[in-house]
Amino acid sequence: MASTVTPERPGYGQLLRTRGAWTFLLPGFAARQPFAMLTISIVLLVQHTTGSYGAAGAAAAVTGVSMALFAPYSGRLADRYGQRAVLVPGVLVHVLSGLTLTALALAGAPLWALFAAAVPTGASVPQIGPMVRARWGVKLQDSPLMPTAAAFESVTDELTFVVGPLLATALCTAVDPAAGLVTEAALTLLGGLLFAAQKSTQPSVTAAGHARVEHASALRVPGVRVLIVTFLGIGSVFGGMQVSLAAFTESIGEPGLNGVLYGTFAAGNMLSGIVCGAIAWKVAPQRRLLVGYAALALAASGLWAAHSVLVLAGLGLLVGMCIAPALITGYTLVEDLVPAGARTEAFTWLTGAVALGQAAAVTVAGQLEDRLWGGAGFLVPMGGTLLALATLVALRSRLATRPRGRTVARGVGHRVPVAVD
Repeated sequence: MASTVTPERPGYGQLLRTRGAWTFLLPGFAARQPFAMLTISIVLLVQHTTGSYGAAGAAAAVTGVSMALFAPYSGRLADRYGQRAVLVPGVLVHVLSGLTLTALALAGAPLWALFAAAVPTGASVPQIGPMVRARWGVKLQDSPLMPTAAAFESVTDELTFVVGPLLATALCTAVDPAAGLVTEAALTLLGGLLFAAQKSTQPSVTAAGHARVEHASALRVPGVRVLIVTFLGIGSVFGGMQVSLAAFTESIGEPGLNGVLYGTFAAGNMLSGIVCGAIAWKVAPQRRLLVGYAALALAASGLWAAHSVLVLAGLGLLVGMCIAPALITGYTLVEDLVPAGARTEAFTWLTGAVALGQAAAVTVAGQLEDRLWGGAGFLVPMGGTLLALATLVALRSRLATRPRGRTVARGVGHRVPVAVD
């Protein structure tokens, strides 16, 4: 069972008074905002230029797959050489490739050309969230504020998924179909470079170099592989909702409601994240993850049957409320599973898993919307979460955490890593 906040669980106010935190939180928020805008902006632009949700979903999926494949390597390079060294060139590549993708779509280029531009666009997505979490680790070390930082980062991420889709949808429908991607590129450039300029708070390169010698990859930790599958299912919810909500609002002649419905879904996620961060949990995180994920799968299983805006908004809110607890608990487990020297890489594996699940979901959901009935795309969140839940139940023993000070990942000494989303 859970209890309310106790003196042993510091609150958000104390966390935000951490010296120097705002120097990376503010630019970090601006720089991670484009992550929530990218997929929906691609879907809306390509659907406008091609008339096909299948093509739009496929283009967005290529971006997501590319990000999922390259994100862990970006995290590993950041651990070894420093965040600034990875972030600055990555931001520039992302902006140029994103604008190229926009120009090709507006010019009516063939789908293969859009795919070619989508690959570097996804591969260069700045991994701001994991980098912020790594900076919290530098600031907090063994502090009891670390679990609070985990919840705070979840709330921050979900706030971006409230603002981002609303902003992208409004720009694409009220200004121009390309306005979403153009704004995404501008925010990436401004926020990314400002975040990279905060050199005093980034993890030291010396510690990262030490991690390179002692630890090959966070992927060698069995529990991380289980969490990757779990987060793939969460990604299927994000991707399936984005495409299916866009198709639903288009079918009823109210495309502007897409951002409102997706924002309601994300708001539920954010609100439940705030609550989770204010609770001093006494239940083991493994059990919390199992129960929370079962609730997510159950809620997602009802989406396909919704045929009105109000019912869909209510179900979307409920699904969103089930996501944050699973995310927070999963990332909290990483604290005890992964050595500190591989923390940025571990975070990007999970971030990449969400992106990969989202990429697969937008592809499948787009095809279902084109080929079957309206709302068929909502079957994707149901299928994705049920499959991930089955895997989680079967392999739950691999999430058993080790006492601090013991060794993990082939004899690597465990140091306290950063709390995460």
